[in-house]
This record gives sequence, structure tokens and C-alpha cells, in this order.
Amino acid sequence: MRVHTDFSALRKNKWSDYVPRFLFGGLVTVAAGLVAKHFGPGVGGLFLAFPAIFPASATLLEKREEKKKRDHGMNGSLRGKQAVALDARGTAIGAIALLCFALMVWKLMPHFSAGLTLLLATVLWIFTAVVLWRLEERM
Repeated sequence: MRVHTDFSALRKNKWSDYVPRFLFGGLVTVAAGLVAKHFGPGVGGLFLAFPAIFPASATLLEKREEKKKRDHGMNGSLRGKQAVALDARGTAIGAIALLCFALMVWKLMPHFSAGLTLLLATVLWIFTAVVLWRLEERM
């Protein structure tokens, strides 16, 4: 499967579809803040790397794919599960790349300027995501 961007998908969602995403994302952010308050900002910041909207997005994606098949008179449960599995792989790749970004910022920030640190961490983030995506594509 080729990775592509489909902005028309934004029009397919109702505003109420976004509420669970923002709620869950907010809850994860609050939880990261509580962890940071108790264990320090270094540990709390790592919790922000959690793909906060994935669970809500996965549920919406599965429902949408099942409905598409059902509208054509077929059982869409397998299609929904496959779509969520594909989305989960992308989420995992993004989370690993974001973790690499966070670790590089953590290690470099005391030694270099903020601008240089963020630039290098961003390059590592992009590199990691592309390499993992290419590896996943070959498998």
C-alpha cells in the first residue's frame, strides 16, 4: 500500500467525531503533567510522546470502514480491523521517531543552543520516521 494524504477525508467527519480525540488528547496531556509534577519534567515529557489520539482515531476509522462495506451489503469487520492495524503501524513508527526526537533534545539541550538542538532533533525525527517507514514497506 502506498502512503498518501487525502484531505477530502476531513470533510467526511462530523465535528462530533473530533470530540473524543481532543478529550483523550487532553487527558493524556493532564496525565503527563501529573507525572511531571511527581517525577520531574524529564519523565513527564516522555509521556507526551504517547500517541494521544490514536485510540479515538482507531475507533472512528474502524467504524467508518465497517460502514463503507455495510453500505455495499458486505460484512466490514475484517476491513475495519485491517485499516486499524495499518494505522497502528504508522502510529508506532511515529511514536518511535518522536521518542528519538525527545531523547536527542534531552541529551543535547545542556550542551548546545536550543535552536541547534531542535534542528538536530528534527532531522533525527524525520530520518528515523523515513527509515522505519521504508523498512516496514519492504516487509
